[in-house]
Amino acid sequence: MIAVGALLHAKQLSRSPFEIATALIVPVVQATLAVYLFRAGGEPGRLLEAAVGAGLMGVWSSVLFGSGGAIQNQRWQGTLEMIMLAPRPPALVVLPITLATALTGTYAMLATLAWGRLLYGIPLTFAHPLAFAVAVPGCIIGLGMFGLLLASTFVLLRNANALTNTLEYPIWLVSGMLVPITALPGWTGPIAAVLPTTWGARAVREAATGSGPVWPSLGICLVISLACLALGAIMMTHVERRARAAATLALA
Repeated sequence: MIAVGALLHAKQLSRSPFEIATALIVPVVQATLAVYLFRAGGEPGRLLEAAVGAGLMGVWSSVLFGSGGAIQNQRWQGTLEMIMLAPRPPALVVLPITLATALTGTYAMLATLAWGRLLYGIPLTFAHPLAFAVAVPGCIIGLGMFGLLLASTFVLLRNANALTNTLEYPIWLVSGMLVPITALPGWTGPIAAVLPTTWGARAVREAATGSGPVWPSLGICLVISLACLALGAIMMTHVERRARAAATLALA
């Protein structure tokens, strides 16, 4: 059911003009931002790390906006009630939506690396190619499970974009996707430690640059993501019951 649902929602996202336009434009912008940021900082040797970080930013944006937009789209299409009334736990019905947004975010990673290579000549020489091929899907699946936790709040909100707009940049900044966590204030450390995005980004970066062991970071990412999945399932059930009681489920 999860596989069929994820495929269905991925097809729907691929038919959206907004999603297509975003997928075409955002990777170019993020690759350019990363390259010039690192060049201006006098670190041209870290351009591969910059391209990978920019790709992860694209994946996170896809999960964040896709999760919020998917719930809102279900409202607009009049199918949210049917999803919530399905004879399955709400989490299992909404999880395919977040996984679909994470899967479509894979293109952001690939496109950012491709544009970095074609436009700026970034050498795509990964320190651990096999580990990189495992870390990227692991990170994407982890973000998909994290998206379920976010989606549990989107069910109650009339305009989920108001929340997604405030979460996009702080999360990728604190997670160290592009800027090292060590360059941030010390109080951000505990916040970064509990985010799966932090450990997923670290695993992918370590696989690409060989700066550290990949598997511990990937394992921590998946453990935190599973915790987010369990918490999201509990919250989804609670939020769904609350939305039914308050008659706010179908508000658009």
